[in-house]
Amino acid sequence: MKLTFAGAAGTVTGSRYLLQGGGRTVLIDCGLFQGYKQLRLRNRLPLPVAPRRIDAVVVSHAHLDHSGWLPALVRDGYRGPIYASPATRDLCEILLKDSAHLQEEEARYANRHGFSRHAPAEPLYTVDDALKAIARFRELPFGAPLDLGEGLHVSLEPAGHLLGAASVRLRRGERSLLHSGDLGRPNDPIMRAPARFEGADWLLLESTYGNRTHPVDTAEATLARIIRETAAAGGTVLIPSFAVGRAQTVMLALSRLKARGEIPDLPVFLDSPMAIDATALYRRYRTLHRLSVAECRAMCSVARLVNTPDQSRALAGLSMPSVIIAASGMATGGRVLHHLKSLAPDARNRIVFVGYQAGGTRGAHLVAGAREVRIHGEWHPVRARVENIDAWSAHADADELLAWLGTARRAPRQVYLVHGEPDATDTLRQRIEERLGWPVAVPEHLAAVELDL
Repeated sequence: MKLTFAGAAGTVTGSRYLLQGGGRTVLIDCGLFQGYKQLRLRNRLPLPVAPRRIDAVVVSHAHLDHSGWLPALVRDGYRGPIYASPATRDLCEILLKDSAHLQEEEARYANRHGFSRHAPAEPLYTVDDALKAIARFRELPFGAPLDLGEGLHVSLEPAGHLLGAASVRLRRGERSLLHSGDLGRPNDPIMRAPARFEGADWLLLESTYGNRTHPVDTAEATLARIIRETAAAGGTVLIPSFAVGRAQTVMLALSRLKARGEIPDLPVFLDSPMAIDATALYRRYRTLHRLSVAECRAMCSVARLVNTPDQSRALAGLSMPSVIIAASGMATGGRVLHHLKSLAPDARNRIVFVGYQAGGTRGAHLVAGAREVRIHGEWHPVRARVENIDAWSAHADADELLAWLGTARRAPRQVYLVHGEPDATDTLRQRIEERLGWPVAVPEHLAAVELDL
């Protein structure tokens, strides 16, 4: 079979891997490109194969860089099934509708205010496109092999990282290819550890943190200090957060800090309908995470829920210290942009990023020290202090990736490093070759290789 790296090769976004041959065409992941404009432009380009010729799509997990291009794929002619774990299916329903709604909303805003270079500005896809994609999902439980025809089988293995997140294994006879997906950490505060790596002939391995290890987890203490200092100054703490996964980790930390009396009992607002809906799924899928019933209840109840746009706008008029959690995590869109416009110019406030910031995003610029930020075509001063708490990453770091690889019963014939920036990927390549002696390749965008699968 031919394996084409149609995304997340040399970058951390746009996860798409196309397998063709042996009578089957399968797409593993169907993600959005994010960050730099030259990457985002790829979202407007077609796949190397017509969507109608794809037999099946398998989604590793719900984050948009792995699932967010599905509405475009279906709009452009895909009519087959989309396989995912039950929790991933439920999360994708939330994320894809929200993504489409935001794109429609931003196109309307651009057209009203005339700051788009296109006339008229068009969304990448619509809510109707997202609903059609959601209708094509089929649930695939962990550990239940599914026959895709022509002797090719697919199965999912728990990857930690996020509710429902999976490594995807494709097998024909005794040979198999494993796409790691995004691997979680062995001691994540919410998610269980990923399943052991038993081996595969070909391994597609994520490398997001391939050149570093996570700091000692002082995230709760750091967040407590920031909140105390900001509250004393009469300011607001704004936390741009991924609505699924990271928002829940932050709320769990806030519930624990309040219970221990380490922060004042100030109001916390969760300003993201998507995060509100996603949080409810942590109660439905309790077997997939570590939290007890009491811990899950505390996490879900620590924040006041902000559903409507009017409620969100009203937060700008608050005269008391508070914490606002709003999507998106890299400040690329959503309600957090309106809060940034309101809060960034005031030095009393803090902007606290709690996740990986892909190059070219507003979050990356702010973390790097930008003193102004462009939002909706206008520049806004940044006087608020910007903080970055990276100990909460849901990705395995370099040491944890190597430990996961070390459980294999046999060496892969070939490892392909994907889903990482060039420095991270090349550093991990060297460590795998030196420590394990395995052959490792770093594919470029749209590179293709032949596998006897």
